[in-house]
Amino acid sequence: MDGPDLDRLFGRVEAAIGTRPRLAVALSGASTVAVMRLELPDGGSIVAKAGNGHLALERWMLDELSRDSSLPLPEVLHGADDLLLLSWIDSAGGAPDPAAEIHAAELLAALHTVPRAHFGYARDTVIGQLPQPNPPGDRWIPFFRDHRLLHMAVKGHEEGTVTTALRRRLETLAARIERYIDEPAHPALLHGDLWTGNVLHRGGRIVGLIDPAIYYGHPEIELAFTTLFGTFGEPFFRRYRELAPLADDFFEIRRDIYNIYPLLVHVRYWDTAYARPIEATLTRLGI
Repeated sequence: MDGPDLDRLFGRVEAAIGTRPRLAVALSGASTVAVMRLELPDGGSIVAKAGNGHLALERWMLDELSRDSSLPLPEVLHGADDLLLLSWIDSAGGAPDPAAEIHAAELLAALHTVPRAHFGYARDTVIGQLPQPNPPGDRWIPFFRDHRLLHMAVKGHEEGTVTTALRRRLETLAARIERYIDEPAHPALLHGDLWTGNVLHRGGRIVGLIDPAIYYGHPEIELAFTTLFGTFGEPFFRRYRELAPLADDFFEIRRDIYNIYPLLVHVRYWDTAYARPIEATLTRLGI
């Protein structure tokens, strides 16, 4: 973004917060919207997301998490359909160190052990830019089967990123899903998208969790996702187990079943090569 577009952005930011930025620096991780650090005249910075990308919904999700959790989150300075302004969080980059993993376990255990009224949510959300249906329900297994596993498989098949063969295998898994996963003690509020890039840390502490995809679900799906790209490891899970329940056999197969969902997101969003680990899990199950 440069020239007149950047001038227009700076004008909108000034109208929103009363200060005109002096410089914009592009940030990594953007896909359908521009994400940048805006330097202000006083030496401070804010984050701007600009474009057509569910930004008002992102603001709403951050507001929900802020109200209903103690997670460290960016402050929302302005939120509209095409412009979201957030406080800047200084972080170290890369995967969290063991001390930060332990802090993350404490934060997530505190989040997951608060009982919620139902699965789903008050409204549908998104993961990345993909719609994530959240109809309220009393049972986790049908919610995961219908509104996570099958929803993402069917939408991917309709657009051509999920093959007919893979869709049929996933439908077979869905028909047998009660063999493999259990109902949790209660619904839990989930951040929903805890890959490494959304976990900001500094000095052995978690200083920010960004880009939520919230809903009420089983903590195991959140915990599984943290292992998919190496966000958290042994220090995290050792501390989490001290504070919240985690079944001994979580790592045997349920983790891989739950990770089919974010892998399908990646199949649709980035590359059909992400289907390979899905197929490997299905093969392990004899499907």
